[in-house]
Amino acid sequence: MAFAASTACCKPSALLTPRASSSLRAQALLCRPSTSTTFRGVRAPASPFAVAPVPRRRAASTGIVCGKVSKGSVPPNFTLKDQDGKTVSLSKFKGKPVVLYFYPADETPGCTKQACAFRDSYEKYKKAGAEVIGISGDDAASHKAFAKKYRLPFTLLSDEGNKVRKEWGVPSDLFGTLPGRQTYVLDKKGVVQYIYNNQFQPEKHIGETLKIIENL
Repeated sequence: MAFAASTACCKPSALLTPRASSSLRAQALLCRPSTSTTFRGVRAPASPFAVAPVPRRRAASTGIVCGKVSKGSVPPNFTLKDQDGKTVSLSKFKGKPVVLYFYPADETPGCTKQACAFRDSYEKYKKAGAEVIGISGDDAASHKAFAKKYRLPFTLLSDEGNKVRKEWGVPSDLFGTLPGRQTYVLDKKGVVQYIYNNQFQPEKHIGETLKIIENL
């Protein structure tokens, strides 16, 4: 009941005459801080009660630019270490199709499922002349253990600091808290022909990706 009474007090009174209402409105206008220092050609004095505007806080950036590498584009080259500590450059694979997929982390359920699906179809990719490359922020030792445990026959690259992920503009998931899962298919000239993104169905695109490779 106390709140209702307070709200009623804030409403304009119906007993005020039009002239009194106009006067009050004029006073209210003069009391408002203005974004301009002039009013109809007259410089208004600075109010001692004016409060400086509070600057808006910018949302924290994830450091990831979405959509930087798109279909039909040639992605930037990179050089990273593989699971054996050897240096590998993307340009090394030019002349053959490449399936390159970014994944969040080794040994997580979705990433393990995705890696094993690529493993099970790896011979078909190889027959089509394609290379499969997985990239995450894990170090070479983690990749080596991951590949050994699940018998992964393809290259895993260590993107520590997620530099390549940021350069490619791989979108993050779950409001920027989780590195995204995104797959790219590059043709023999290094041009992106297909992009797939699905955090929660990591193995769904394996068959479709293979069909695209076979038709390149």
